[in-house]
Amino acid sequence: MINQMYKEMTGKGSVIREFFTYATQRASEIGAENVYNYTIGNPSVPVPQEFTDYMIELLQTKNPVALHGYSPSLGIDSTRQAVADSLNRRFGMNYGKEHIFMTSGAAGAIAHAIRCVVTPKDSTEAFDEVITFAPYFPEYVPYIEGTGARITVIPADIDTFQINFDEFEKAMNPHVQAVLVNSPNNPSGIVYSTATIQKLADILTKKETEYGHEIYLISDEPYREIVFAGVDAPFISKLYDNSICCYSFSKSVSLPGERIGYVAVNPACKNAELIVPMCGQISRFTGHNCPPSIIQLAVEKVLDMTSDLSIYEKNKNILYTELTRMGYHIVEPGGTFYMFPRTPGVDANEFCWKAAKELNLILVPGDSFLCPEHFRISYCVTTDMVERSLPLFEKLIKMY
Repeated sequence: MINQMYKEMTGKGSVIREFFTYATQRASEIGAENVYNYTIGNPSVPVPQEFTDYMIELLQTKNPVALHGYSPSLGIDSTRQAVADSLNRRFGMNYGKEHIFMTSGAAGAIAHAIRCVVTPKDSTEAFDEVITFAPYFPEYVPYIEGTGARITVIPADIDTFQINFDEFEKAMNPHVQAVLVNSPNNPSGIVYSTATIQKLADILTKKETEYGHEIYLISDEPYREIVFAGVDAPFISKLYDNSICCYSFSKSVSLPGERIGYVAVNPACKNAELIVPMCGQISRFTGHNCPPSIIQLAVEKVLDMTSDLSIYEKNKNILYTELTRMGYHIVEPGGTFYMFPRTPGVDANEFCWKAAKELNLILVPGDSFLCPEHFRISYCVTTDMVERSLPLFEKLIKMY
C-alpha cells in the first residue's frame, strides 16, 4: 500500500509554482513580453564572473576523478573552512570548519537543523513544536511536520510585519524546541531589526531557564545580502548563543539551480560540537549525502561577493512609489526582491486568480503565507517589465 500522506499531498502543490506554471503557459500563447510574471523568486541577474571563471579553471586543471568524486559526508573541508573564515571576517564570529555543514540550499539546511533539535513522538505523547511567524514561506510546513514535530504560526502584525511579540509569548510553552525566523523575509521583504532580534533572544533566554531546556533559534537567511540602503540588518547568530544559521547561495550570487548552501552552528551553542556530525547522520535517513563537489569548490571564490543586486532596490523603489501613489497599502520592504501589498478589501484569490490574471498580471495570493487579503510581488525581473506593468496595476485597483 502506498503512503497515504504523500498521496494526499499530490493534490496540494505549491501555489507559487501553480501561478508560475500558468504564467509560463500563457507566455507561450501570447508572448513573454505580454505576460507580467511576478510569481517566483528566480534571480534575474547573472552570477559573478569570478564564479564562472573559477568553474572553468576547475574543469581545466583539477584531477577529474577528484573533481567529480564524492565529497566527505559533512562537505569538503576546504569549503567548510572557507565558509567559516568568511563568516568570521564579516560578522565577527569564531566559527571553525567543525561548525559548518554543506547542504543542498537553505531548504536542505533547514530540514537538517530542525531534525537536530526535535524528537518524533507517538500519538500518546505531546509533540515537539517549532514556532515561526506569519507571513512565512509555505514550505516550512513540510520541512517541520516531516520531522514529526508540529508547526505553530504566530499571526502577523500586518502594519509592520515585525514580530508580533504579544502573540508569540502567549504561544510559548515547554514543548517548543525551536523558533524559525526568516529575515530578510519572504514574502514581505521586511528585515528584523537588531532591537527585534535582541528582544526575541531575551525572551528565549528567559524561557530556557523557565522550561529547563534549550530553545534553538534557527535563522533562514537566503536573502541576507539583499538589504537596501540604510536598513538595520543584524547577523542573527551574533545575538543569541543557541542559534543555527541556514544559508543558501541561490539569491546572493544567483545560483538557485545549483542547490548549494550550508548550516552554520554558533560555536557558543549548547552541543555545538555534536550538531554538525548529527547532520551527517541525518543525511543517511534523508538520502541527502552532500551537494556536488564542483559546486562546493566553486563557491569558495564568491564567499565575500554578490551578484550585482542593485536592480532589486531599483525595482522596489519604482513599485513602492507608484503603487502607494495608486492607493495600494504596502509595508515598505527593507530587502529581498518581494513586496506584500494588501488587496483593496477583496479576497486575495479573487484578486489574483480573476482580476489580475485577466490583465496578464500574474501575482501570488497571500493565503498560503497565512496573510489573506495580501498578495506577493516577486520583482526579480527586468526594470522594463516593471515599468510596462504599472498601467496594469493602476487599472487593477480602479476595478475596486
